[in-house]
Amino acid sequence: MESKIDLRSKFLTARKQIDIQKISQNIEKIILELDIYKKSNNIMLFYPTKYEINLLGLLADKSKNFYFPKVNAQDLLVCPYSSDVEFKKSSFNINEPCSEPVNPKILDLIFVPALAVDKNNFRLGYGGGFYDKFLKIVPDAFSIVPIAENFVVDYLPVDNFDVPVHRVITDVKKAHY
Repeated sequence: MESKIDLRSKFLTARKQIDIQKISQNIEKIILELDIYKKSNNIMLFYPTKYEINLLGLLADKSKNFYFPKVNAQDLLVCPYSSDVEFKKSSFNINEPCSEPVNPKILDLIFVPALAVDKNNFRLGYGGGFYDKFLKIVPDAFSIVPIAENFVVDYLPVDNFDVPVHRVITDVKKAHY
């Protein structure tokens, strides 16, 4: 099996070849129909980089409270979103909110970025371990990786600190792992 480092490089390159906008729109439509989304009030999104799934269209749903992560040392903080919240680039070149963090235990639903996922719902992240640590402190929140169908593989290398997500949503409606 390929190493995580080799797989990251492979998927980062492959991601540049897909129509991320169309895939993101398809995934958003599927999310809006999910019971877990409909039941959730406090939802954490991630601010997408150029080639990541973009779920920012969900912010139009005024019936939900949205939050974004902010890196603080080795931890993720949960910061509320509103239309007047400014975002600034972090040291990882990711837009982060300038709002004050809140208790992460308020979250009902967390969307988690990934380069790839496997059929056991383990994800290949960017190597910082931020989301694996974060998911351990919010075990009651439901976690979902939104991802293009062709980035779902049979198996990924898994370390003892890796935390699987509850569900994977792809741009192909039938594919909910």
